[in-house]
Amino acid sequence: METPAFIKRLFASTALGGSKAERQTRKTVTLCHALLSERGEASGAALAREALEAYRALSGPALTAFFDVMAQEFSPDPEALEEAVSAYRLDATQASLIRLQRAVESPRQELFRRLNLAGGGTSALVEMRRRLLRDLRDQPQWAGIDADMQHLLSSWFNRGFLTLRRIDWRTPALVLEKLMQYEAVHEIQGWRDLRRRLESDRRCFAFFHPALPDEPIIFIEVALTKGMSDKVQPLLDPDSPVVDAASADTAIFYSITNCQDGLRGISFGNFLIKQVAQDLGQEFPRLKTFATLSPIPGFRRWLEKSATTHPELAELAGALTSEDWYLRAGTGAAPGVKARPELTRLCAHYLLNVKHDDDPADSVARFHLGNGARMERLNWLADTSSTGMARSAGLMANYVYRLKDVESNHEAYAKEHLVVASSALSLLARESLLARTKTRRK
Repeated sequence: METPAFIKRLFASTALGGSKAERQTRKTVTLCHALLSERGEASGAALAREALEAYRALSGPALTAFFDVMAQEFSPDPEALEEAVSAYRLDATQASLIRLQRAVESPRQELFRRLNLAGGGTSALVEMRRRLLRDLRDQPQWAGIDADMQHLLSSWFNRGFLTLRRIDWRTPALVLEKLMQYEAVHEIQGWRDLRRRLESDRRCFAFFHPALPDEPIIFIEVALTKGMSDKVQPLLDPDSPVVDAASADTAIFYSITNCQDGLRGISFGNFLIKQVAQDLGQEFPRLKTFATLSPIPGFRRWLEKSATTHPELAELAGALTSEDWYLRAGTGAAPGVKARPELTRLCAHYLLNVKHDDDPADSVARFHLGNGARMERLNWLADTSSTGMARSAGLMANYVYRLKDVESNHEAYAKEHLVVASSALSLLARESLLARTKTRRK
């Protein structure tokens, strides 16, 4: 489509002076202002395409400057907001409330809605938020932009718009390639590995959105087993025998991956796990247990940091610096003989008692507890990969989803920050080296 004459004039006004980055930024911002002032739907869609094309060309200083302008020029008008607040205080009617709501909403939200008119607009806005989040910590003035984007994307990607699809070997190669690209928990080592993860005793499900038909939003990998798995390597072994799925009594969720960084902070996992558990229960009536085999990503980092302030942990933390420390854990050789019981107890203490504000410090624990799971069991040397040893000394946790208890567990965690855990795990935490030291000091 030919660029309309009035847009050409706007481009001309941005071409005077400044560096290339400055000209690119001014061009994009000018198009955004023009889009907000446009009233026609057809011309608005064309203008949205022009604005997104200009935005996609931004990088480095030009991109930073664009977000700075978004924060400065597309925020609520302070004077209009103050007037609306004063009017509502004087007369708290529905009319004054509506006026206040309109004054509070930033022009950015309407801009993003209009950018979404362009083909591929939703995908572009998800990508825009990804780029914003990348530098948000160093650019706190962008927080309002992020709040606006998260507000809109939470509405556009709510559960009602998502479709659950099973991924199998017949799924288009484009989507299968995306799975290999996005997998963040246990890396997929090529097509042979992926095919094993999609065999008859395995399941993979993903949420999709109509605006991103070939882009999984989040996916979950499941192994159908007899009994609750305590090691992940057998589940990942591409040469492992395929078992009869109909004889399985347990579904192990061993990997959950959020695929779109631009949707960070928008929760999908709880809906996904519950829906998959219900669907699997209907497909395989013999399934009695739905559990995870989950990493504990912050444990070893916490242990090493704690050893600097708790001398009683120094020997244990130091033992982990040896590459073969775990091979000596059952031989009676010091300090390896102490590793298994003490590390397991300390890991239980970390999961149950170490907090970030009022919630568990461990991100995976927060995720599953927030979804209504129960913290069930710790597993020794459950992940002996280099990643598993580095992040948690090989320990992994089972979280159990009992569908009849999910809602009450979720409510207890959400309202009281209550960590629902098995008695065995709670006992381990009470017997940890830190707990025993604290008791002796009393």
